[in-house]
Amino acid sequence: MKRILICGSNGLLGQRLSLLLSTRTEYEVLNTSIERTFVFDDKLFDYTQLDITSRSDVKSLISSFQPTVIFNAAAATNVDWCETHREETWKLNVVAVENLAEAARRVNAKLIHVSTDYIFDGKAGPYTETAQPNPLGYYGKSKLASENVVLSANINYAIVRTMVLFGYGINVKPNFALWVLQNLRQGNRIRVVDDQQGNATYVGDLAIAMIKLFELDKVGVYNVAGRDILSRYDFAVQIAEVFGFDPSLIQRIKSSELQQTAPRPMKSGLIVEKAERELGIRFHTAREGLLKLKQELEDCQKN
Repeated sequence: MKRILICGSNGLLGQRLSLLLSTRTEYEVLNTSIERTFVFDDKLFDYTQLDITSRSDVKSLISSFQPTVIFNAAAATNVDWCETHREETWKLNVVAVENLAEAARRVNAKLIHVSTDYIFDGKAGPYTETAQPNPLGYYGKSKLASENVVLSANINYAIVRTMVLFGYGINVKPNFALWVLQNLRQGNRIRVVDDQQGNATYVGDLAIAMIKLFELDKVGVYNVAGRDILSRYDFAVQIAEVFGFDPSLIQRIKSSELQQTAPRPMKSGLIVEKAERELGIRFHTAREGLLKLKQELEDCQKN
């Protein structure tokens, strides 16, 4: 039986991977996160606490579980926090990946690792998988370093670049869509930039693509993101429209007005043709993903 190890299973992506794989009886799945307990404790999923920044803990768990594949859905992703907490960011985003790659090599496991459009400077997007990286901030630099760790590890691997991930999860950090929704529900006015563009990515698409990369044994770098490229402001307006809120609560501004700590790639976006073609998936547009999110939130309220 093939064994799957999920790292970061309490996060948005990790939860979705766990749920999708829970129905697949042909796999043995072990969920892990830094937290002592799992958000799906009531579902009797296999779970153990794991600190992927600890080389000895990673080595011990992977040598005993002997996974066929490791899904790394764990990372520090708050770009402003990363800019000011560089040591912790490097530990979480690079050292942890070194630990996973080393342990994967020992047991001959595939490593499927998640990266980001922030490895680019956002001057000439949207980007293909072969575009030249040039990260602006520390988050992007750490994620590019993590890609290089995987590429040089001499293991079976796939690197999945994604961006503006959104969806529903239990106790997850508020992603952009949930932040907009929360404010619109409360009738709050929000300021959203119209000069940062990219793909808004529905979490279900990313999780399904990662599972396909394992099942089809694809090797290399794949862009996995929403089908359309739009500004954050336009995405926020779509959120208001899909959920029936007043879009006039959303004020259009420029990035310079926010004075964010970390620099952002402005004209970004990922071209997803390779992943759609090779994995046989049609990714959702932002609006289609929002309709899925709406259904999930409605189902959650019923239960």
